[in-house]
Amino acid sequence: MELFWILLFSSVYPFARGQGVYAPANAQIVHSGAACNVKEDNISERIYTIKEEDTLVLQCIVKGHPRPQVRWTKTTGSASEKFQETTIYNETMRIEGIKRRLGGRYYCKADNGVGVPAIKSIRVDVQYLDPPVLTVHQTISDVRGSYYQEKTVFLRCTVNSNPPARFIWKRGNMLIEQSKDNGVDIYEPLYTQGETKVLKLKNLRPKDFADYTCQVSVRNVCNIEDKSVTFRLTNATSPPMIRLSVNDTVVVDPGQDVLLTCEVTAGFPLPTVVWSRYPNDFPLSAQVRGPTLILRAVTPADAGFYNCTAVNNVGNPARKNVNLVVRTMSNLTFQITPDSNKDSETIQMGRDLKLSCHVDATPQDKVNYTWYKNGAPVFNSDSLILLRSDPDMAPGTSSLEIVDMKFRDLATYSCVANFPGSRVPELRVDVNISQNSVSPPVLSVPTGGQVVSVREGGNVDLVCLVDGKPRPPILWSRAEKDLLMPSNMTTMETPDGRLRLRNVSRDMMGAYRCQTAPYNGLNIKRREAQVQLNVQYPPILDPVFQDARSRNYQMVTLRCTVLRSNPPRLIDIRWFRNGDVIRMPMPDLKETPELKFKLEPTNNGSYECQVSNSAGTSTCTFYVTAQPYNAEFYFDTPNPVRILKGNNFSYNLQWTQKDPEATDRIIGYWVNVRKNKQNVLSKQIDLKGKEPEKGVLISQTISDLEIPLSYEVRLAPITTYSIGDYVSRIIQYSEPYTYPRPSDNVCGFEDDRICGFSQDRSDIFDWSRQNHLTQNPKRSANTGPETDRSGTKTGYYMYIEASRPRVQGDKARLLSPLFNVTSVRGPKGSGRVPYCVSFYYHMKGKHMGTLNVLLRVRSIASVDTVVWSKSGPQGPDWRREFFDISPSGPFQIVFEGIRGLSFEGDIAIDDVSITLGKCKQQNTVASAGKTVLIGGSNSLPLASWLTFGLSCVLLLLYR
Repeated sequence: MELFWILLFSSVYPFARGQGVYAPANAQIVHSGAACNVKEDNISERIYTIKEEDTLVLQCIVKGHPRPQVRWTKTTGSASEKFQETTIYNETMRIEGIKRRLGGRYYCKADNGVGVPAIKSIRVDVQYLDPPVLTVHQTISDVRGSYYQEKTVFLRCTVNSNPPARFIWKRGNMLIEQSKDNGVDIYEPLYTQGETKVLKLKNLRPKDFADYTCQVSVRNVCNIEDKSVTFRLTNATSPPMIRLSVNDTVVVDPGQDVLLTCEVTAGFPLPTVVWSRYPNDFPLSAQVRGPTLILRAVTPADAGFYNCTAVNNVGNPARKNVNLVVRTMSNLTFQITPDSNKDSETIQMGRDLKLSCHVDATPQDKVNYTWYKNGAPVFNSDSLILLRSDPDMAPGTSSLEIVDMKFRDLATYSCVANFPGSRVPELRVDVNISQNSVSPPVLSVPTGGQVVSVREGGNVDLVCLVDGKPRPPILWSRAEKDLLMPSNMTTMETPDGRLRLRNVSRDMMGAYRCQTAPYNGLNIKRREAQVQLNVQYPPILDPVFQDARSRNYQMVTLRCTVLRSNPPRLIDIRWFRNGDVIRMPMPDLKETPELKFKLEPTNNGSYECQVSNSAGTSTCTFYVTAQPYNAEFYFDTPNPVRILKGNNFSYNLQWTQKDPEATDRIIGYWVNVRKNKQNVLSKQIDLKGKEPEKGVLISQTISDLEIPLSYEVRLAPITTYSIGDYVSRIIQYSEPYTYPRPSDNVCGFEDDRICGFSQDRSDIFDWSRQNHLTQNPKRSANTGPETDRSGTKTGYYMYIEASRPRVQGDKARLLSPLFNVTSVRGPKGSGRVPYCVSFYYHMKGKHMGTLNVLLRVRSIASVDTVVWSKSGPQGPDWRREFFDISPSGPFQIVFEGIRGLSFEGDIAIDDVSITLGKCKQQNTVASAGKTVLIGGSNSLPLASWLTFGLSCVLLLLYR
C-alpha cells in the first residue's frame, strides 16, 4: 500500500502562539445510559432522570492540549457540600444498577495543568417507587355523655418514592371519593416520614367492613408501574400482643445453649414474628424457628440485645427485648494501701492497712469476693473489716481493712473471685504482708539509657528499672499528650519495665514516659521517668529524579539539595555517570552537592549523586540528555477524516512539540504507520529547515487508509545527534464524522455508507437499502416501489419491510448526520437559522402505517419533535415533500416508519436533502432526474456541516 503525505504548520487556536498548550475548554457532559429524561430546570441546571437499578453512563467531552485528565466527583446535595464517593479518573463514568443513594450532583473536572480547569455538573435524579405499607389504627370514644361509643378506624398508607406518588383508595373494586361518602375523610397527616395518605372511616358502619386497597402511582415515569396493597377490615381486627418465655435479662455461662421464645397472645390478622439483634448481626450459630430463637454454645461475642417484633399492620408493632449476658472473668489485680490518713508509704504497726481486690467481669455486680488469711476464711471483726464494694476504689472492688495493725495481722492474704453457681473458673490472688515483704518502688533509667539511638527500620528496647516489694508493672506512654504508642494505644503495660519497639520509623522519635502501675503493688504516689528515642535516617534529598534536557556542547549544572538528615553531619558525597564513579576533588560536605560539566554526545545518560550520613545513603537521579522531548498529539482536530475514492480515507494527524528549544534543533520526524502490529509505512519527515515552535501545530495528512480499518501511528522527533522516544496513538475511520459533500447534497443512498445516515439503536427494527435488482422476488406485490425515485433499476432507496416478523406498531428510525448550527447566524433579529428539508416518499399498500419526520435537537439533552407526518396509502407513485425547520442547536433529521395493520405496508424514502435557508418552490426536484443539486447557492457548505468536531464525538458516544 502506498501512503501520501502532506506536511503543514499552523498556529494552535484558541491558545496564544508560543504557549504550546491551552487549558481545557468546551467541557460537556453527555449520557448514553438508560435515561428516562434529561432536561434543564429553572436555574439552568442539567437534570438526568434515571430509574433505580438501571445503568448510569455519563461521559465528559472536553478539549485541551496536552490532553486533559478527567476526574469525576459527586456531592449528595448542594454544590457546597463535601464530595462523597470514590473519585473516578476516566472520561466515562458507568454505574451498573444505580441506587437511590447515588443520586445527586456529579462534577466532571478536566485539567491538564494549564490555566483554570474546566468543570461541568449534572444532577442525577434516581426515580423509584417502593411497595406501599398499609397500617390500621382504631379509636373508641364516648359520645353524648357515654350513652354510646363511636368507633373510628384510620387506614394509613405510606410509600417511599421519587417523584412524589399519587394515592388512590378503593373499597373492594369501587373508588372511594370523599365528596360522595360522608363517612370517610382522606387527608395527609403532618410530620410523617415518607409520603402518607390517611383514609379515615368515621363512626364505623357495617359496609365499612370490607377489603381496602391503597394504590400508588408515579404516573408511569421511567416506565415504573403502579403498586398497591390490600387489607381486609373485620370485626375481629386487633393489634398484636406478645410475651417472652424468659426474663428481660438472661445471664448464662459460655458454651450454653439459649432458647428465646416470643409467644403471640393476641392480634388479628395473625401477627408475623421477627427476631433481630441490634446493633450487630446474628451469630453464625443462631437459628430461628417460627417464634423461637436458638443460640448454640454462646460466646462472649454473642452477648447483647435481641429484639422480638410482632406485626400485623394493625396498631403499633408489639416489641420485646432480651438482654443476653454471657459471664466472663479476667485480670484479677490487687492493691496495698498504707494508712492514707497518715500519708504513709510503708507498713507500720499500729496503723491501718487496706488490701483491695478487683476483677474485670461481666456482669460486674454478680461477682462474689471471698477473703482468706493463711488459708482460713476471713469474717468481719473489730480488727478486720470486709467491704463488698469499696466506695473509694473502682466499681466492683472488694477491700479488706486491717485496723490498728498488730503482729498477729502479719500473714498471707488471699482474694478469690467467682460467680456463685457458675461453671466459669474462679480467680485467686495472694498477698504476703510482713515487715520485709512490702517496700515502696524505686524507678530508674540505667546509665546511658536516657537517650537511645536506633536506625530507621531497626529494633530497640527502652528500659526503666523498677525495684520494690511487690514489684509493680510499668506503664509506658508518649510524653506528648496527643501522640499514641506504636500500638495505637495511649499506654502499654510491661511486666519488667522493658518496652520493645520493632521496625522503628522516624515518626516514633521523641520522649517516652515510664510509670509504676497503681495495681499489683503499693497504692501510693506513682514513680515516673523518661527515655528519649532518637531515630536516625539517611538524608532526604531533592530532587529524587529529574529529567534534564539540554543542547549538546552547553554547560549543565546538577544540584542535589539535602532537606533533612539525622544525624545532620554528612560523611560522604559521590557522583556517578551510568553507574561509574566520576573522579573529582572531595566536595565540601557543608555545601549543597553540585556537578557542572559540558554536555556532549558521549556523556549523555543517567547521573546519580549519593549522599551519606552514619545512618545510610540516599540518591538524587538525573537523566541528562540532548534527546528531544516527546511530541504531543493534538486530539481536537476538527473533522480529521476525509473520504477518498474507492474504499479509502485520509486522516489529518496533528501534534505539537514540547519545549522544542530545550535540546538540539529538531530537523524532522520519523512516522511509522502500523496495521495489526506490522509496519505498513516508515518514513522520515523533513522539516526543510523550519524548526517547530511552541504553540504551533504540525499537520500531516496520511492518505490511502482502508475503510474501516484502524491504524497505530508512531511518531518520534529527530535532531542532528539523536532520535526522541516514540509516542503512539490509534487513528480510525468513524462513520459519524462522514458527511455529504457540497456536490452531494442530495442523498440518493447510492453508496453503502448511505451519506452518513445511521440506524437508531433504540427502535424495534431497521431500515433497509435496496434497488430493483436486489428486491426479493417473493416480496409482496401490492406494496413498495418497483424502482427508485428516478425510475432506474440500479438506483437505491431506503425502505421498511412490513412482512413477518413485524407486527403492528413496530418502529424503525433512520438518523441523519449531526448538523452543527453554531457556525452560522440567522436572519437579522433572529437567533435561529432556517433550513429546508426535502425528500421523496413512497407509501403504497392497503395496510399502510405511518411515516413521521422528527427534528432531534441535540445538546446535553435530546428533544424529538414531529415536524411532518403521513398515514395510510398514498398511491403508487413517489411523492415529494419539503418544509422549513429552525433548530435551536445541533440537530438531526429522523425518519420514523411505523408498521400498519398487516404486511402490505412497505414505506420507502429517497433523494433526501437538507439545505441552508428557507425552501424555494423553484428548487423542485425534476421527476426524471436522479441526482440534482437542491438549494443552489443556499446549500449548506461543508465547513458549516463539519465544524465543531465535539458535536460529532457527542453523537458517537451517545449512540
